[in-house]
Amino acid sequence: MFFLKELPTRQMLEVYKKRFPDMKMDTVESALRLLRQASLLLRILDAYFTKHDLSQLRFLILVVLDREIDRDWLMASEVAARLDVSRPVMARTLKTLSDDKLLDFDEHDTDGRAKLIRLTSKGRWTLHEVLPGYYREIEQFMVSSQDGGTP
Repeated sequence: MFFLKELPTRQMLEVYKKRFPDMKMDTVESALRLLRQASLLLRILDAYFTKHDLSQLRFLILVVLDREIDRDWLMASEVAARLDVSRPVMARTLKTLSDDKLLDFDEHDTDGRAKLIRLTSKGRWTLHEVLPGYYREIEQFMVSSQDGGTP
């Protein structure tokens, strides 16, 4: 997350440009603005998820499981790879989702160490309850950003 509250002024970027002549000032300035906007949106979404006893990672795990078309399960390693999350973090998060009855585990037929993960009906219901507000938060943020305001 990008926590810089005040972005460098154009004048400050010009000072850096003198020190680092290869710096493409307009590109850096645009990227910093983009990072700032992404950070603001993530903060809004984190607050929204908290109201629903979720985190961004817990939400994304539910989304990844829900969007499977050809099967109703994924292996834990597949979920971790799709979200680029370490296995220990994934294991802890999956356990909390299981404890909350949002997903359950089955044993893999051929690999005793592998776990198959599937959404429970409560998990699917929770996700479908949260998604409309998630999209609404994103839409409101984008409208506010396009209007030139800070959300």
